[in-house]
Amino acid sequence: MATARASKAAAPPQALYQRIRADLEEEIMSGRWPPGHRIPFEHELVDTYNCSRMTVNKVLSGLADAGVIERKRRVGSFVARPLVQSAVLHIPDIQAEIAKRGESYAYELLARKRRAATKDDLDRLGLKAGCNVLALRCRHIAKGLPFALEERLINLDVVPDASDIDFKRVPPGTWLLGHVPWNEAEHQITACLADDSVLKALALRPPAACLVVERRTWRKRKIITSVRVSYPSELYQLTARFTPAARSWR
Repeated sequence: MATARASKAAAPPQALYQRIRADLEEEIMSGRWPPGHRIPFEHELVDTYNCSRMTVNKVLSGLADAGVIERKRRVGSFVARPLVQSAVLHIPDIQAEIAKRGESYAYELLARKRRAATKDDLDRLGLKAGCNVLALRCRHIAKGLPFALEERLINLDVVPDASDIDFKRVPPGTWLLGHVPWNEAEHQITACLADDSVLKALALRPPAACLVVERRTWRKRKIITSVRVSYPSELYQLTARFTPAARSWR
């Protein structure tokens, strides 16, 4: 204990703007300030930290450059909505994607169950210790036809509010994007023959190939969700366009 105290005492003092930025990032990454939440105005932060407006502006500019917040002139600063992207592809919210294509959208919740994580759940989430999960199975429909089957696990130990949502009207992916900030994602894309459950859900005739996109997202090294989305191969196309210096924040 004495050694730890000595090490802490020996640590160099943190610059005020670094402390302010760390405080704001903690509010955002903890989920206490969800996407769209208004950040305190500059004058409020100046009063809170007893610092100059220049210091506060430096903090907010840095967060905006990192994509953590959005600054709107004469309106204020707001927690940015996270971009659903990886280094190799862009996967938008399915509901928004279908709407962007000008097609009618419908959504069906096929199954919803809260449970202690099974071994398969833990494998999908990449966890060794047990946790509580919300297991969801839902179907996305475009122009009256099955477009995608979504099979999702939400880690309730990290996102407890999800247990209060029935997800009968709002797709889980849409809800998560609007309420839960994340700072790391992993994608895996495979092509495979659909099994009986996928064939039935997507109204396919065997043999039928599907594109399967699996994604896991984290917040501060804690797994939020694992999702597996199966698309009929003829309905989904992957397109990637990116720059060598894309901005990201962690």
